[in-house]
Amino acid sequence: MNRIALFPGSFDPITKGHENVIRRALPLFDEIVIGIGLNTQKQYMFSLEKRTEWIESIFAKEEMIRVETYEGLTVDFCKKINANYILRGLRTENDFEFEKNIAQMNHTMEPKIESIFIICDPKYSAITSTIVRDIIKNGSDASQFVPEEVIIQ
Repeated sequence: MNRIALFPGSFDPITKGHENVIRRALPLFDEIVIGIGLNTQKQYMFSLEKRTEWIESIFAKEEMIRVETYEGLTVDFCKKINANYILRGLRTENDFEFEKNIAQMNHTMEPKIESIFIICDPKYSAITSTIVRDIIKNGSDASQFVPEEVIIQ
């Protein structure tokens, strides 16, 4: 059985914290699917195409990473792609509490899928996509918080 992990998120935009967690998780899995979740109720700052392009560019040299989009429940998408694990990054204790509840619900719905948490490097703990979007909306430079492939104009 392959160890396939899904790293779900909206990645609006992807941050250095996301990249850090994914790169540190590479030795743990045979494949990591970066799943860009689609929520029709949510207003995104960046198009799905742009977010996908950025992620594919960041991980272009990593053969064991692929990028897919999905709608609906994350556990259902895991079953569709044969993922045994849901990979999540933690920055703070608030992240842990939030992610713990989701992980417990996912495990109740699908006991064969385990959630794996990786704590991001401390230097990335304050970076969130929400804060990055706010910086951009207010006309400031967010380049220090996103991978160099993420070019925001």
